[in-house]
Amino acid sequence: FLTIESGETNIELDKSYVKLTTKNKFMSNLNLVNNEFLRQFEIMVDGTMARLEYAEQERKIFLTKLIVPENISTSTLREDFIRLVLNHVAERNLKVVPTSPDVASFVRSNKRYKEMLPVGIKL
Repeated sequence: FLTIESGETNIELDKSYVKLTTKNKFMSNLNLVNNEFLRQFEIMVDGTMARLEYAEQERKIFLTKLIVPENISTSTLREDFIRLVLNHVAERNLKVVPTSPDVASFVRSNKRYKEMLPVGIKL
């Protein structure tokens, strides 16, 4: 179990559970679930599920498809969800291959996550 505190955001990490607490005015808590059976990370916001599908191979995780329904989709929510997933993946010491355009764009604009890319992958 690991807790990370950074400014307005606290992150608690465990093997298949991640809790993000933020002072963001749009949401107060995001609980990340790693649904290993469906191979997707999930969060619930206002009774609606957003998900990020993935595939694992060796020590890599391919983040393939971000699905956020329109009624809860904001750029802040999308970024917080991706950040939450990447922090969870970092805790598991996996390399990230962002095949989803949303995740690739996020990694491209956030240098701290670029070190999670496997050798030879450039965005």
